[in-house]
Order: sequence, then structure tokens, then C-alpha cells
Amino acid sequence: MMTRCLFVGLLLLRVSFAADYQIEANIHYDQYPETVLDILQAPSPALKERPGVIMIHGGGWVQGTKESMVDRFCLPYIKNGFVVANVEYRLAAAATAPAAVTDVLKAAQWFREHAAKYKVDTKKIVVTGGSAGGHLALMVGMLPDSAGFGPETKIAAIVNFYGITDVPDQLDGPNMRKYAVTWLPPETADRMDLARRLSPLTYVRKGLPPVLTIHGDADQTVPYDQGVRLTKALKEARDDAELITIPGGKHGFTPAQMDEIHPQIFKWLKKHKIQ
Repeated sequence: MMTRCLFVGLLLLRVSFAADYQIEANIHYDQYPETVLDILQAPSPALKERPGVIMIHGGGWVQGTKESMVDRFCLPYIKNGFVVANVEYRLAAAATAPAAVTDVLKAAQWFREHAAKYKVDTKKIVVTGGSAGGHLALMVGMLPDSAGFGPETKIAAIVNFYGITDVPDQLDGPNMRKYAVTWLPPETADRMDLARRLSPLTYVRKGLPPVLTIHGDADQTVPYDQGVRLTKALKEARDDAELITIPGGKHGFTPAQMDEIHPQIFKWLKKHKIQ
């Protein structure tokens, strides 16, 4: 009897409520300690199927946590009726490339497979993230099974906040960044080929889900040009792509900028019949 009470108590600890949402925390979607996600949704019971969003934090594949995404990224989706899967994945200290990509692909598959439990409409699942999280969101939405990194999941739309679209560009030359070299260290076999295979620009082709990119033209971490090139390539492939340029925007936006950006995102999603 005591063992049963303890078990029930542990289960209850996994679900908690805040004023604006309820959260079921640290659900394992794969075997590693880091491969967990949180489900966040409105505190009131759902009466019908809702759209879902897979949320992926940034940090150059070397740092960051899913908890950092709650206030500024997750809450606007919850307030607009979405169920959020807020994803953690292996950072470079635990496993270098392509582990983060493999992880988020499995997280996306898990969310789709468990959509009925959370009353999520599988035709309305969006993926989004910022910086390295934007890169990973693009990979979830753009990678075919043939890429060999993990299961392909059907995604309704991608919202990319200043994500890396050209990984080799960050490994060498004027745009080289330490975080990219840490994630894809020099001793990696076939390093530049792997970097190319991990670049969203490699997978541009007709038939992809709509992509909305938000990028500041003063970004000193991920060059604005990466967002421009991705949008241009998608349009040339006759995909639905849009770029919102934040004048003077740096890598990461202010609360005031985010307050202006989110209504544009939900207007765009509504146009695509996702909200």
C-alpha cells in the first residue's frame, strides 16, 4: 500500500499548474538522460483538437535549456490555443553532431505519436526555435528519411528565429563561430560533408512546408544573410517562404520586439489555416 502511494505521489509531481498553463515535465522521448520534453497546455480541459508546436531552444548546440523558452516563446502559443512540446536534447558536451538533430527528430515523432492523448490535430503541428533551435526546427521540417538522421515527421509549418542555415559557413572563414567548431570538431570524420548534410540549405526542394524566418539585420552571431539565402532558395523552389526582417535586430530580440513579432507569426499561421 505504501509503495502504491509513493508511486502515485511521484506521478503527481510530474504535472503542475501555473496561472497560465499546466505542465507535464521531463517526459522521456528517447533513452538518454537529456532526451526529455515538457508538455505545456492551457489549464482548462480541451473540448476539441488543437494545433501543436514543437519548441526547440538555442545555445549554439553547446548550451541552453528548454526552461529558457517558456515565458517568451511558449506562453504566446499556449494563449493562442496550442499545445507545446518543449524539447531538450543532447548538447555537444554529451554528444557532438549529429546527435542534436537525431534527438529532435525523435522528439517530433514522439509528439505526433502521442497527439491523441493531448488532443492535438496532427495536421496542424508547427516546429519552431531560435538560433541553433531555429536550425533544428528547420531540420525537423525539411529533412527527408533518405538523409539518414532519423524519422521524417510531417510538419504543417516552420517558424525559424535567426537559425543557422549554412553550417559550413560557421566552421571556417569570417563567419566561423566557436560553438559550431565545438559541435562539429576538426577530428570529425568527413567533417565538411557532414556539415553540408546538417545544413537546411542542402534540403531545399519543392513540396516543403511553409517557412517563416525572423532575422535581425544586425545579427553578429548568425549572419542575416543566412536567413536571406534560405528564403530566396525556398522561393526559387516554389515553396511558400517569408522573411520578416527586424531592422537593427541583433541575435535575440527584446521583449518589445517579441511583442510585435508574435502577432505577425499568428497572423501568418492563420493564413495557412493552422491556428
